[in-house]
Amino acid sequence: MKATIGPLLTSSVNDSLLAARHAGEAMVDCCLDLGRSTTRVSLHPAEWTFDGRTYPFLDVCKQRTIYYWTAAGFEPIARFASSLIKLIPTQWGAPTFEIDGIKMLATSRMSPWVDAGRKVRLIQPHGKVILDTCGGLGYFAASCLGGGSAHIHSYEKNSDVIWLRSLNPWSPDNLESHLAASAMTLTNGDIAERISGHANDSVDAILHDPPRFGIAGELYSQLFYNQLARVLKRKGKMFHYTGMPNKLSSGRDLSNEVATRLHRAGFTTELCFDGVLAIKTRKV
Repeated sequence: MKATIGPLLTSSVNDSLLAARHAGEAMVDCCLDLGRSTTRVSLHPAEWTFDGRTYPFLDVCKQRTIYYWTAAGFEPIARFASSLIKLIPTQWGAPTFEIDGIKMLATSRMSPWVDAGRKVRLIQPHGKVILDTCGGLGYFAASCLGGGSAHIHSYEKNSDVIWLRSLNPWSPDNLESHLAASAMTLTNGDIAERISGHANDSVDAILHDPPRFGIAGELYSQLFYNQLARVLKRKGKMFHYTGMPNKLSSGRDLSNEVATRLHRAGFTTELCFDGVLAIKTRKV
């Protein structure tokens, strides 16, 4: 765990600390970095000790909340400006996040970390320059780094999301074991505006994980897909997350709508997982 993050508490971890204290234990092994490692802490009547510092027990520790240490004590990893943005624990260790109660990464069937890895493997990242259009918590970027990519240009529009990932041990910013400072460029900016700054044929692969269509329709537009085709080298691959909206309730087939627009931009496509795998085959 990166030293600047400090211990992270969830309700399950806090319960284990309280149970061990109640049982009269002097020490207990627990996880303070969302499943990345196990560490031993010392227990005292009113506090516990980790890495030479003492911390209070929490009398109230809400589920679906992750707490981090600040000068004022343990606080939820959440911010509210124009919307409520919150890091959410999962059964898999790697957290997801929510914006105004809408979960940004599906976690019911699979770890978001594992899910990102299987999608990144589709674009075969080794040795490639990759455009990561909507970085989120950085799981795509972390998988690319682990897969030996040459460089990742990652964009995230929301500065509060970048703050979330600064406190997330699973985000690439904090995975010092395989993150070289020169291997990733993270930009706080809107890819719809910034893509014009990328030269023609300048990236080998693209990962496109936009918010829902109703929130960021411009990232599903023909104009934007034409820009993606412009910056991608011929035969370059792209995975485009679309989700799996219910056709009966939504009245639309988003994956096939996306595939149709990508065809117009010069891609061949196939539906894969919860999105579209596209290969640039021609210039338009």
